[in-house]
Amino acid sequence: MFNSLQQFAEGQVILIDKPIGWTSFDIVRKIRNLIRVPKVGHAGTLDPLATGLLIVCTGKFTKQINTYMGMEKEYAGTFTLGSTTASYDLETEPVNFMDTNNLTDELIRNATLQFTGDILQMPPQHSAIKKDGKPLYLSARQGIEVKVDARPVTIKEFTITEIALPIVHFRVVCSTGTYIRSLANDFGATLGVGGYMSSLCRTRIGEFTNVNAISIQDFENAVKALRVS
Repeated sequence: MFNSLQQFAEGQVILIDKPIGWTSFDIVRKIRNLIRVPKVGHAGTLDPLATGLLIVCTGKFTKQINTYMGMEKEYAGTFTLGSTTASYDLETEPVNFMDTNNLTDELIRNATLQFTGDILQMPPQHSAIKKDGKPLYLSARQGIEVKVDARPVTIKEFTITEIALPIVHFRVVCSTGTYIRSLANDFGATLGVGGYMSSLCRTRIGEFTNVNAISIQDFENAVKALRVS
């Protein structure tokens, strides 16, 4: 898998299967400390509550980060219908509970159609997007809503893979900049019952897939083995 510590200094693309609870920067910091290389970065943030593929670049490959970030992405996960959260995920508590008994499978599946293709999407208030140099989530945590513009994104595929109300399983293929949390909120609003993202896994970035990613623990073990070899 990895042949020497020197290859990290020269440049390497590392595919990490990010666990829940870790920030993307936590992963970068851990890898930087393990391999003792200053130039380490990731190609596309995953929220702490999300799991899945995180591309980490070292050395000369950090110059390719923007290229990787711009690649098409694929996600799988669950929406919970019948309530909303301020963060559009489980970072905040569900509120505004509504009955989902009127929802049919056909209604749910048909609702995906208006979110497929080129759409305008409002980013979550609980996000790292900056307005006047300040991340939105800082204002959101103070209960202050900041006005931001909708952003153009492309959702190539939006498929409902399983329905077990109030849980809906989905698969999404989309452009960079797409917020799946916003998709969950908007999807629930369209159905008239509200919704939030209850789990998320990034399964692909461009040609890179989560199948080929390794856990941060396995990476740490591999680096330690190189140090004693």
